[in-house]
Amino acid sequence: MSNEELNFPDARMLRIKAEKQLKENQKALDMSALESDVKKLMHELQVHQIELEMQNEELIKANEIAETALKKYTMLYDFAPMGYFTLDAEGTILELNFTGAEMLEDKRVSLVGTNFKLFVSDISKPVFARFFKRVFTSNSKESCEIMLGYEDDHSCFVYIEGIVLQGDNNCILSVVDISSFRK
Repeated sequence: MSNEELNFPDARMLRIKAEKQLKENQKALDMSALESDVKKLMHELQVHQIELEMQNEELIKANEIAETALKKYTMLYDFAPMGYFTLDAEGTILELNFTGAEMLEDKRVSLVGTNFKLFVSDISKPVFARFFKRVFTSNSKESCEIMLGYEDDHSCFVYIEGIVLQGDNNCILSVVDISSFRK
């Protein structure tokens, strides 16, 4: 027997042991790589959680600011000393504030859906018709003075300014009672 034949089983055993050792080393490397990946992932998740918490705080602040502004402008609109109306192209009241409802001597809820022209006195109907047509054709702010009231019951003289906003085919009116100046 040659020296090589004697070493063959030893060489083969050595090879098997080396492969086994390599697998164990790879497992250890894989485990350390896995631990490293888990640490990186954990770090990213923690950073992302903090970012989300910060975004949530900003959203809460923005919501509080928006709610404050909504309350402020709702109060400003609803309780303004002048009447505010939103009319469609036919003159139907879509929205109005409390002062506007007071000028028309009815409840706000009852007035939505009615035509504003019904509250214009007969004497002022031609003036209001020209004004309303100009508002929708001129693309600029228009104004007029008319009398509000039913038939012969004239409730008040008013100064009206109106405009149609671009992209919206509705007319916004501000109406001021000028009866005390007309006496």
